[in-house]
Amino acid sequence: MTGYNWDLIENLLRHAQSSGGESFKPREYAEQLAHQKSTISTAKPNLDDLKKLACDYEALLLKADFIAPRPEERGGNGENFVLTDRGQRLLNMLGSQQGREQLDAKGKAALVPEVFNSLPATAPMASH
Repeated sequence: MTGYNWDLIENLLRHAQSSGGESFKPREYAEQLAHQKSTISTAKPNLDDLKKLACDYEALLLKADFIAPRPEERGGNGENFVLTDRGQRLLNMLGSQQGREQLDAKGKAALVPEVFNSLPATAPMASH
């Protein structure tokens, strides 16, 4: 795999965004995503690999300041997160095909803060 599993990253960011009062559980979120995907596709992802990847992504997103520890006054318990401005921007980009293409074009460097910050500030939102 040369890039990232953007569906998994989007899933993790959405859970970080709404995790007030509960612990962040990347392995559980990966399992939920795998189950959702298995209902639409016959290809079954390796669940153990996906769970490990989710934990690796959690560490990467935290280190690169896409997520930050959730403040106690916002439901923080020491084991959950909030999206930073960078994380919100990434989530917005993942909501559009053009945003995902811009990220894919950067390969593994896409989530390096300096590289990510150099991407165009806005990507059109996906039409619903």
